[in-house]
Amino acid sequence: MTAEADLAPQLPFDRPNVLDVAPLYAVLRREAPLVKVRTPAGDPAWLVTRYAQAREVFADPRFGRSHPAPEEASQVSRAAIIAGPTGNYDTEAADHARMRKMLIPAFSANRMRRLADHVQELTDRCLDEMQAAHDAAPEKPVNLHELLAFPLPVLVICELLGVPYEDREQFRDYSERIGRLDGGQDSQLAMADFMAYMGGLAERKRANPGDDVVSDLVRAQQEDPSFTDQDLARLGAGLLFAGHETTAGRIDLGVLMLLSDLTRRDAFVADPAGQVQATVEEILRMSSPGGIGLPRYAHADVEIGGVMIARGDAVLLTVGPENRDEDVFSNPDEFDPTRKPNPHIAFGHGGFFCIGASLARTELRVVFTSLFTRFPGLRLAVGVDELDVRSHRVTGGVDQVPVLW
Repeated sequence: MTAEADLAPQLPFDRPNVLDVAPLYAVLRREAPLVKVRTPAGDPAWLVTRYAQAREVFADPRFGRSHPAPEEASQVSRAAIIAGPTGNYDTEAADHARMRKMLIPAFSANRMRRLADHVQELTDRCLDEMQAAHDAAPEKPVNLHELLAFPLPVLVICELLGVPYEDREQFRDYSERIGRLDGGQDSQLAMADFMAYMGGLAERKRANPGDDVVSDLVRAQQEDPSFTDQDLARLGAGLLFAGHETTAGRIDLGVLMLLSDLTRRDAFVADPAGQVQATVEEILRMSSPGGIGLPRYAHADVEIGGVMIARGDAVLLTVGPENRDEDVFSNPDEFDPTRKPNPHIAFGHGGFFCIGASLARTELRVVFTSLFTRFPGLRLAVGVDELDVRSHRVTGGVDQVPVLW
């Protein structure tokens, strides 16, 4: 590593609390649209600081998850889920197109609308658990993270994928370990176990298929033998990880945003159903749960925002800070659920737009409408500054959201 790289700031940056992004992002944004940083693993990378350039990188086919020479690539972290380059450099575009073609029917807007009623049932079940915990000890705070934010996305993604809900503690352990920035060998072992678990599930679906995504992937594999067992297991593990980790974080952060200023809560409580869509979009814009970003590698020399990115260089898209670019969003650090338009990139952009966006939006709209209709007097038991940020995790966030009502 060069001396210049040694002087570059290292991710993740220090932040005041889980709701605020690190102040250093705004400083770097004023300097340039892309700046040199060091990854959590200590390797050099470019950090995208501005919204326009983030969209450009997302949409440019010259950036990918694979690397032209993987052994020379910058490592992002020692977490198995986001360690470095993935996929085959020669076939990445075709592999990505195949994967999206397989999954689009499962995550279509029509299917999500049909799923919405069941999401409501599952949400009500979680809210009943919250009420039971409150009734058992009315003076004690209830941990909303453990009783709503975590279990609801797990219930939903288990049903969608065809994963037994009773296995949740097993794959929760895998998820925790593969997402640790300093996980190292243990993180890799957990990923191997996670893939073995998904492979075993796929075998059961071959014998007894259902109306679920893993069964869909098994059927797709019969039509496309190049989609290997390892491909299926890795894709299934990735879907299971992303399907509950990211949505749980957005539920936690959205609740904290609404409860950190009770005038926000009261305004939302006045008409939850009428305000939920715009409120969810603002929660998505302002959420910045992790501190690393999504890695891309340049497949050619590319100029972005006047900065020359060399072939093979790592580029990090942190998304949350870019969604606070003052050139795009007025008063970007202000929570404004009436904001229109709100062209955030919380789900990415272009060919890498998150395939689960419709599902996440469905869950969030049901959760926030139901939670604040059921518990309009909900309030935090501690200040936001007192909550520990999970800075050791790829997805960041918190483990505790203590509430009272």
